Amino acid sequence: MANPNSLPLHERFEHKNTLHKVMEFIILFLLLSLLVYRLLSFNNNGFTWLIAFLCELSFTFNWIITISNKWNIVEYKTYPDRLLQRVAEHELPPVDMFVTTADPELEPPIITINTVLSLLALDYPADKLACYVSDDGCSPLTFYSLVEASKFAKLWVPFCKKYDVQVRAPFRYFSNNNTMFTGNKSNEFKREWKTLKDEYEQLSRKVEYAVGKSIPFDLSGDFAVFSDIEGNNHPTIIKVVWENKVGASNGLPHLVYISREKRPKHPHHSKAGAMNVLTRVSGLMRNAPFMLNVDCDMLVNNPNMMFHAMCMLLGSKNETENAFVQFPQTFYDGLKDDPFGNQMTVLWKYAGRGISGIQGPFYLGTGCVHRRKVIYGLSPNDVKMTNDLLKTFGNSKEFTKSVDDALQGKTEYPDMLSKSMEAAHQVGDCGYEYGTNWGKKVGWMYGSTTEDILTGLSIHKRGWRSIICSPDPPAFQGCAPTGGPASMTQQKRWATGLLEILLSKNCPVFHTIFANLKFRMFLAYFWVFSWALRSVPELCYAALPAYSIITNTHFLPKGQEPTYYIPIALFVLYHVYTLSEYLQTGLSIRAWWNNQRMGRITPMSAWLFGVIGVILKLCKLSGRSETVFEVTRKDQSTSTDEGTEAGTFTFDKSPIFVPPTTILLVQLTALATALFGLQPPAHDGLGSGPLEVVCSVWLVLCLWPFLKGLFGAGKYGIPLSTILKSAGFTLLFYTLCTNMWLPSHPF
Repeated sequence: MANPNSLPLHERFEHKNTLHKVMEFIILFLLLSLLVYRLLSFNNNGFTWLIAFLCELSFTFNWIITISNKWNIVEYKTYPDRLLQRVAEHELPPVDMFVTTADPELEPPIITINTVLSLLALDYPADKLACYVSDDGCSPLTFYSLVEASKFAKLWVPFCKKYDVQVRAPFRYFSNNNTMFTGNKSNEFKREWKTLKDEYEQLSRKVEYAVGKSIPFDLSGDFAVFSDIEGNNHPTIIKVVWENKVGASNGLPHLVYISREKRPKHPHHSKAGAMNVLTRVSGLMRNAPFMLNVDCDMLVNNPNMMFHAMCMLLGSKNETENAFVQFPQTFYDGLKDDPFGNQMTVLWKYAGRGISGIQGPFYLGTGCVHRRKVIYGLSPNDVKMTNDLLKTFGNSKEFTKSVDDALQGKTEYPDMLSKSMEAAHQVGDCGYEYGTNWGKKVGWMYGSTTEDILTGLSIHKRGWRSIICSPDPPAFQGCAPTGGPASMTQQKRWATGLLEILLSKNCPVFHTIFANLKFRMFLAYFWVFSWALRSVPELCYAALPAYSIITNTHFLPKGQEPTYYIPIALFVLYHVYTLSEYLQTGLSIRAWWNNQRMGRITPMSAWLFGVIGVILKLCKLSGRSETVFEVTRKDQSTSTDEGTEAGTFTFDKSPIFVPPTTILLVQLTALATALFGLQPPAHDGLGSGPLEVVCSVWLVLCLWPFLKGLFGAGKYGIPLSTILKSAGFTLLFYTLCTNMWLPSHPF
């Protein structure tokens, strides 16, 4: 029998996917063949040929990176039972848990407290955990909700551990009465279950009542600090909501509320700034060697997730290799068939796990367990940091001492959280970081609205690896945006932040040349950083079929040419390839189609405006030097709230919907031109053909939600102002097409 101490805590498995690789190389061969055809026939064709060549060159380069990303798909299996045999409960390392929220309207407090309750109920010694909630909105409502939730937690946490409850967010647990009694039908359980449900409903009513009132409660006592303050102009507020004073392993973890100081003339660096304050405050209070961070809507779905993470972080080899453990993002109450293409199931299974086989997954900003010493800037082979700690981390002697302890692996922390309150307020001040390396070399990095992936890049460039952990059931579940505006806002923020990094000194190519970022990892980062730039060839290529039909020219091979079948084979094989990925993942054909459709809509809208936003910032035409961090609206439930309308595309007056509406009207105009015989005579008899018409029809199908939106009403209809703007752009496009001679002029 094997010695438990000799068995690995986790194992790595590789998936070959030979058939997929064959299809990928056939698609690459067809793309290259199309490019060669363009080059050989440049002299006989016009300007559209050049546009098509440049677009297809971009698609080919992106496909090469996609092959690299998916080349080595890996998966890890963890063994928490071996960890518990090897490490005694009292020897497990402490963990500081961070929850971030910024707006009580967009991120309702009831969602935040459910996330907090699920963290407090983790199957991990309570005296080893501390939960810190960052409230960047400085809302007394959020603090009130946490105080009330801490009272409920005294009943909820023991109940979860006594009956081994799997789902530890109460709103999720009590939303399905029929399945919760399975396997435990004792009268005692039923009585406690009913009591807990009544208590949670009372908690929900209190929070909802407070939300509905303009002044929810008397701002006195603990709430006095919230009187006469503004969300962007207030001092640091730190409140210990609950303290595990006796250090009981079966009690409740510490719970701390933090709202960092904000002043109008001081940059606050959005979520990255909040994370750095959490890091410093927790370093003073507990100084745990590991830090878990989650968004306010990321509920614990697997109470053993911390043991799974520790299987990948503990051990001598892991200490010098794995910087952080990233759990994949999954979603609760996800809309059937992923109508907005934002659940990313297939992306995680293939690209995500493929990148994990290079240098590890990207840091996604939530559902991640970090080593504190790595966040403090340590490299894999560093024994200790040689820099001046006061200059690097700030002028708090108490905090720099905690940094030194963390870098040396010490885990001692104050017996009472209140002892460190004065120093904690100091490190939460908005001016504390001036003259330090926070956001530059240590902590969460500044300079992008996607601070998460930039921070991960700064870790990977130092030579660290990251590791993906996919336990069953998934560790966390969050809520995906619903509706067009919320989805587009999220995609625009991602595209903007990622492009900011690509065009900055943090461009990954520099880290490959001058640091320790692997070349294929550079390609993976470039692939995601260039999302916004893909909007340009996508938009140009989408305009080519309509242009060719209106001017009676062609940009694809004609029927009499042998190369006529290249784009046909490319179109068919690519969609068979992507469809096979969805079917192998267990998703439906409808889910595949929805994601293909959104794969055309998102670049034309959100990603395009990401490019425009970055250009305005670089030209300093936007009136600000710091990109605005747009918070995505969080909803507690998505599956049943809107009945049969759930999943229907919604619109608002945002200009983000103008480009795809314009492309739709342009395609409809082109098809009408062909249908009614309004095309001019073909140049040299080589007019538009069936391939151009098929492309135009395909785009109309992809933009079907917008076609329905032209005739919809309310939020399901495209606003008249957007339609008029798009009609104006369509008229301009048609006028240019009918008056320009250049495209038919050969080089």
